[in-house]
Amino acid sequence: MILSLGWAGELLALLAGAAVPFAFAPYGFYPIAIISLAILFALWLAVTAKRAFLRGLLFGVGMFAVGIHWIFISIHEYGGVAFELALFLSALLVVYLSLFPAVLGYLLARFAPGLSITSITLKLVFIFPAAWALSEWLRGWLFTGFPWLSLGYSQIDSPLSAIAPILGVYGVSWLLALCSGLLVLALFRRGVIIKLMYVAAIAVVILSASLVSTVDWTHDAGEPVRVSLIQGNIPQQLKWERDVYQPTLDLYLAFSREHWDSDLIVWPETAISEFYHRAEDFIDGLWQEAQANNTDILTGVLYRNQQTHDYYNALVGLGEEKSLYFKRHLVPFTEYLPLRPLLGSIIDFMNVPMSSFSSGAADQAPLILAGNPIGMSICYEDVFGEELARVVPQATILANVSNDAWFGGSSAAYQHQQIARMRALEAGRPLLRATNTGVSSIMDHKGELLVVSELNIVDVVTSEVQPQSGLTPYVRFQNHTIVLLALGLLLIGGRLKRRSAVN
Repeated sequence: MILSLGWAGELLALLAGAAVPFAFAPYGFYPIAIISLAILFALWLAVTAKRAFLRGLLFGVGMFAVGIHWIFISIHEYGGVAFELALFLSALLVVYLSLFPAVLGYLLARFAPGLSITSITLKLVFIFPAAWALSEWLRGWLFTGFPWLSLGYSQIDSPLSAIAPILGVYGVSWLLALCSGLLVLALFRRGVIIKLMYVAAIAVVILSASLVSTVDWTHDAGEPVRVSLIQGNIPQQLKWERDVYQPTLDLYLAFSREHWDSDLIVWPETAISEFYHRAEDFIDGLWQEAQANNTDILTGVLYRNQQTHDYYNALVGLGEEKSLYFKRHLVPFTEYLPLRPLLGSIIDFMNVPMSSFSSGAADQAPLILAGNPIGMSICYEDVFGEELARVVPQATILANVSNDAWFGGSSAAYQHQQIARMRALEAGRPLLRATNTGVSSIMDHKGELLVVSELNIVDVVTSEVQPQSGLTPYVRFQNHTIVLLALGLLLIGGRLKRRSAVN
């Protein structure tokens, strides 16, 4: 049952990793994630720790080079970085992310050796799946985190996603990895009955997860809210040009006037491409007109503190009162520069407007709009489920505004929407996702899309959403549950493995 293959195993690891992104949006072939990870698990079983490291590294290179190729577009085409340097920086990120499966493979081969039937079974059922989930969690946390392409996101339309309100996206990744381990056993164990047992085990995992989807973790809170999201489709290369500023405002205002029958209208991230204090007259006029039509407005804007001169990526809510939200989790190297004394020269290469933002407070309250407390996030913030979960107890609706124009017509916008769907499912809240160039979408508290725009067009999407209250287990305990579960499974698997070796 052992799949070593010599150097062909390295090529297979690279190809298996390169296939993984096709499990994600916009492709959606989610079984690929289970199959690809099963191949990697099999390739780790009968090799040295060094070779397991290499195979994990190549799997990661394939996965991230294909899956986040849009990073190069952002850096080169819109960041103004020279081709060679942009390629180097993109490759550097891919290699860094690939170190997670590489180091994981090394540790598993180093500390969980053994090729007996019992040893391999324990590894594929207990140790490998739990370790994979922990590795993804660590990648989403270390150095501010980059959880993009966590395998659980690929399963948003599969039965496995039903576990998300309990264990979050990393719990979905764990179930996926468990199915991968069982698949390896089903394929390589001898005997028809034994093979059928493992196939049945996979079916049980999937069926058990799907049964969880029948549980209602939250309940309706108040009346449905009619929402319209305005997608202005302002090209990134023009967004900050001064002669485009007023036509942009005119566009958003014209489309908003066509939807005064909505309770809430949402404009995207920095739809007002100016500092708040400079645009205050326009904002006040917009506020007065919206209130005269019984509609609230939420829009992105830049904000500068006139006393400290700190500036923020912000949202302004125009409801019964005017309120502000400041982005908390900033994007490294674009919104702020880590280790500025050491890396300050890098910023000279980056043609990114306002690249030294300050972080907003971690405990900001929801903004009250359309009669509901709405939990806010801006762009990249919605990839961190535990951070968004902290505002959920106070909110009945979630809203994310973004500007994915940075990534052109690539898969990034669809991947980002898939992440937002997982956040809605974890939190048990409807989520509004307003973007500059798409895809803008309104989803319910199960992460199901109610309406979605096309990419790179001017569009308005409108739907009613049902506010929710009540807490899912994930919101109560966040990632602590899956981390403790995975550590417990590693401990159990390790002890059983040592006991079987003694016997």
